[in-house]
Amino acid sequence: MDEDSTSNYSVPLLTNKNENSNQVSFSRKFWEENKLVWYIAGPCILSAIFQFSLAFTTQTWVGHVGTLELAAFGLQNLVISGLSYGIMLGMGSALETLCGQAYGAGKLTLLGIYMQRSWVILLGTALPLTLISVFATPILLILGQKKDIAELAGTFSIWMIPQLYMYALNFPMQRFLQAQSKVMPLAWISFGILVIHVPLSWFCVTRWGLVGAAASLNFSWVLVVILQYAYIVSGRCKDAWSGFSWKALTELLDFLWLSVASSVMLCLEYWAFMILIVFAGVLKNAEVKVDAAAICMNVEGWIFMVPLGYIAAVSVRVSNELGAGNAADAKFSVWVTVSVSLVTQTAFAALILVTRYDFPRLFTDDEIVMKEVSNLAVYLCTSIILCGVQPVLTGMAIGAGWQTIVAYVNITTYYLIGLPIGVFMAFKLNWGLEGLWVGTQIGMCLQTIVLIIMCWRADWDKEVQLSKDRVSEDVSTGEEQKLIH
Repeated sequence: MDEDSTSNYSVPLLTNKNENSNQVSFSRKFWEENKLVWYIAGPCILSAIFQFSLAFTTQTWVGHVGTLELAAFGLQNLVISGLSYGIMLGMGSALETLCGQAYGAGKLTLLGIYMQRSWVILLGTALPLTLISVFATPILLILGQKKDIAELAGTFSIWMIPQLYMYALNFPMQRFLQAQSKVMPLAWISFGILVIHVPLSWFCVTRWGLVGAAASLNFSWVLVVILQYAYIVSGRCKDAWSGFSWKALTELLDFLWLSVASSVMLCLEYWAFMILIVFAGVLKNAEVKVDAAAICMNVEGWIFMVPLGYIAAVSVRVSNELGAGNAADAKFSVWVTVSVSLVTQTAFAALILVTRYDFPRLFTDDEIVMKEVSNLAVYLCTSIILCGVQPVLTGMAIGAGWQTIVAYVNITTYYLIGLPIGVFMAFKLNWGLEGLWVGTQIGMCLQTIVLIIMCWRADWDKEVQLSKDRVSEDVSTGEEQKLIH
């Protein structure tokens, strides 16, 4: 077919496309992007729920051993393990930026090198973090915990050290697979391990108490790492994984800086809510306040599994599109994900509000605590709705590589504005726990507003060029072929 006939043939197609209304075109584009988001977010949500359930299930069995063991397990899981988990999760998120943009640019061989660099950085970070577990007892005593609980939690923390190193290996592999949208295997692996973990944890805990709890959790996390690595090297990721390379040991300082910025960005958000619990412990009638706050945080923690999937989805979509040079599609994906997330989070908030006098019974039989939780329901719902926007914008920042800037934003909004206002309301205005929560939400609102402005005013074409610069700095085909055998 000659050139004229080809052009004549293509005219009707263009005409038909132009005949469609803008509304139909927008709806179709929105629906297609929505499907792409859910393709990534759905399995990521399931993976997060399944992995979150590992410790939750074990804690349930430990609760039948004794109150001291339950308190020690909860303290270690929330404070010691929670601190390490937040740092590792944050540092691993640097890989979402680099792997996502490299994948979008078609530089697949860089993904394996980036993952190996992240392993080096996170394993190196795990070494000093091990000291937190080793000295957990004096740390907990300094924080005002009772001696018997602190000592048992400190011993349990030492038993849980292997889990810390599994975090260092797990998070880079997760980000490596997410960047390629290979998320369904993550969900199946997590589900399979949870199925194994439930009876294994019951067997170990009922026979050996906290020792059994540590053994079952460590074993399950080792299994997570082994199965994910087996999938990666099985040939399913042959373009992105070609073996170990010496290049992974180069440019570690730049990689470390982005990892630290990512960790600071995410940890500042996470720690703000931990600080809320700490301040709740010095309020009047502290036991009731702490119990009520813990119940609300537990509910929010489970619901947050959904925004966690959106964070993964939008970071992958933004980084992939920027790497591919599609600035408009990257920005469009952000607004689509925000819209979808707002709908789901508003639905959760409505459910909590309707059942605010009933759902506390799932966690406690104390009428005073239940009343306090019901009073906090409005603040809980506000936080849930805010989580329909803020986490998505955080995922956008990760995908675009804005971690350093957002870290400064978080310091300002949460710690220089939000928390001081919350402390003032709680102790000077006598608003109690409600005042603390309002202050934290003010910080969250301000952070969300700043992120919206950053997204709206960003030069996305410039972000595309920055993405190309990041990837091009690491492209060296000669070095990539120097593999360790």
